[in-house]
Amino acid sequence: MDWSNSNAPSVSQGKIILHLDRLMVERKISLGELADKVGITLANLSKIKNNHITAMRFSTLISLCEALDCQVGDLIEYIKEPNE
Repeated sequence: MDWSNSNAPSVSQGKIILHLDRLMVERKISLGELADKVGITLANLSKIKNNHITAMRFSTLISLCEALDCQVGDLIEYIKEPNE
């Protein structure tokens, strides 16, 4: 059985960009120091910093915002992909 809807409009897939690297430079905080404050491993924080993640817990996002004294929108940006 075909569950696709051929009449459905095509939806573009955007992407989420994390600006952790920029915020770390602005706040003059090292990866190790931030990992300690947030309570995650250096390896996992490095993945976040380099946009190599597909999901993040809200608790991690909250901890990052608290440690960097920022808002979620300072960390995350949505970029809409143009329709093809």
